[in-house]
This record gives sequence, C-alpha cells and structure tokens, in this order.
Amino acid sequence: MASVAQLGYVGISASDMDQWEKYATETLGLQLESKDEDGTLYLRMDEYQYRFAIHPTGQDDVAYVGWQASSEQQMHQIADQLKEGGVTVTLADREEAKARRVEGLIKFQDPDGVNVEVFWGPPISYDSPFNSTRPISGFVTGDLGMGHVVLYAKDLNTTVNFYRDLLGLRISDFIRNLAFFHCNPRHHSLALIEANAPKHLNHFMLQLGSLNDVGSTYDMVQESDITITRGLGRHTNDHMTSFYMKTPSGFDVEWGWGAREVDDATWQVQRHEKGSIWGHKPVAAAAR
Repeated sequence: MASVAQLGYVGISASDMDQWEKYATETLGLQLESKDEDGTLYLRMDEYQYRFAIHPTGQDDVAYVGWQASSEQQMHQIADQLKEGGVTVTLADREEAKARRVEGLIKFQDPDGVNVEVFWGPPISYDSPFNSTRPISGFVTGDLGMGHVVLYAKDLNTTVNFYRDLLGLRISDFIRNLAFFHCNPRHHSLALIEANAPKHLNHFMLQLGSLNDVGSTYDMVQESDITITRGLGRHTNDHMTSFYMKTPSGFDVEWGWGAREVDDATWQVQRHEKGSIWGHKPVAAAAR
C-alpha cells in the first residue's frame, strides 16, 4: 500500500491576522517568510519555505492539511487508492500547485469534511536558512515532518479506516476515544478524537530540540496574556513532555520535547486509559 511520508504543511483560516503574526513570531518563534497581497502569512520553522499558511478567511479552524508523498508516482498511487475507496480526488492545476509552492498535488476531503492535500516536490530553501525570532534551539522536523495535528471525528471507525486504508497511515496506539497514526518514526503525525465538535482542529504540536525551550517558553507564556490550557506534563503514549496554550483562533498548540519514536519492525499497538503519566492539568490546577 502506498503511504504519505510526512505531515508537510497546514493551512489555517484565521480572523485576527495581526494577533496571529504576533503570536507566531513572538511566542512560537516561527519566521515570517512572506505575506501575500491578500494578507496570507507564510511561516517557516526549518528548511521548508513554509510549514504554516495563515489565511485571512475568518473561520478560526484548519483550512487544509498537506501530506507529503515521496514522489510523483507515490502521489498518484495514493490517488488511485482513494478513488478505489469511493473518494472524489482532484488533481490540482499548475496555478494551484504554484500557490502551494510544490511540484504537484491532489485534493480531497476526509469523512468529516476536512480539506486534505497530498503533494510531492516540497519547497526547500537551503540557500536561506531558517532564523527563529526567539532564542530557541530549533524544531524537530526533517524526515519526521512538521509535527502533528489532532482532528475531531464524528465517527472514529469511519475516519480511522479512511486514514489507515486509503492514505496508508499506520496505527500507533489508542487512548480511550482517540486514535494515533504514524507515517514515519514520529510517534504520531495525526490523531483523531471522536467527538461531535463545531470545528475540525483540536490542536497542532511543535516539537522542540531542548527541554529548556519548553521550560523557558512556559515561563514566558505565564507572564503574558496567553492562556495555558494544560500545564506541564508527560504523555503516556509518546512520552512527550509538553504543555498546551491557546492560539488567537481558539484551538491549542502543544509545545513539547522528548517524544519517543516508532520502529515498525518491533512496534506493538497499545491501548492506554490515561493520556498522561503525570501533569497536563487544566489551567486552574496547573502551576502558574
């Protein structure tokens, strides 16, 4: 079965672009790569020209999720799998691919109406190295992709089948009503929460290169007007040490370090009843 290789980019529909630019650069330490005439922000976190595109379309939710295929052939194989599964797939034209700064992509929707893209030929800028706006060690990306996204699913089994059987993602483990998927050694690039939620995106995660990056940001956020939704803790499944904070759009960012990785040759799917070994308490109970 053909599979995507990594989580490549995420598009976000936002209502307050000024707050997003401030939050992305001053809090997250992302680099503003460019700004379109319509106000769209392109944000860097590594050698890719962008990993986030923030669009001024006002939905305050995910606009699209872009998964990278290892080649054009792999992308078309994934398209065939999707079509055989009854999914309507559109091959983007050259203008659409140019807008995403990739060589080519296909577009479709998951069972919950999330816009999904699979692309090949990512936009790389080795000639212009990433320069964080904050004194952090940097983000863990490369072949692991940009991090992970957690989406709401109205029917978990249906959406699990879609991402596993048609996109080729592999189950990492389960926690109660959540399913976690990997497509490379990162423990999960996607997680699904079964819930009838008004929006699609629960949170995205960025992994830092140092525990000090997590701690120093935690201190900084406590002294700001940004809401910490869950304090420092360590997860049961990926062993990530992290905390959660609100974005200007209302969904969360998980800011973490130290996740374990998956070796498909030896990995066994597990089920956990708790999300954290310790910590991750709601803000009212977290140390501030």
